[in-house]
Amino acid sequence: MKTSFPKPSAVKPWYVVDANGAVLGRLATKIATVIRGRNLPSYVPHLPCGAHVIVLNADKIKLTGAKLDQKRYYRHTGYFGSLRETSVRRMLDEKPTEVIRLAVKGMLPKNAMRERVLTKQLHIFAGAEHDFSAQKPVPFPL
Repeated sequence: MKTSFPKPSAVKPWYVVDANGAVLGRLATKIATVIRGRNLPSYVPHLPCGAHVIVLNADKIKLTGAKLDQKRYYRHTGYFGSLRETSVRRMLDEKPTEVIRLAVKGMLPKNAMRERVLTKQLHIFAGAEHDFSAQKPVPFPL
């Protein structure tokens, strides 16, 4: 038996997702699965063999329950006593693309490939327009 590995230079499809009215966690799990390539029969854990995903209308994402006011995002500046916290409501007003990026980031494995996959294969836009029409993206298979 021989194990075959996919070529990293293989053509990967581009998908478009409309996040208008979609629940954040459910959408993020589907995006994370497609970005890693877990839905493909040629999945290899150590190679980025997934597809590119374009997310539109990130500012119209929906959260269930009281998460808009209760869920907090934390970051540290590096100085003593400078832990900053932000609610989801404020984050959606200021940086709506960051909410989806952080949700997908939490569902990817914590290794060196996570940042590479997030920066190269995930493209998030707050509005309904995107810059990737030349790649001929197809609708996301939900």
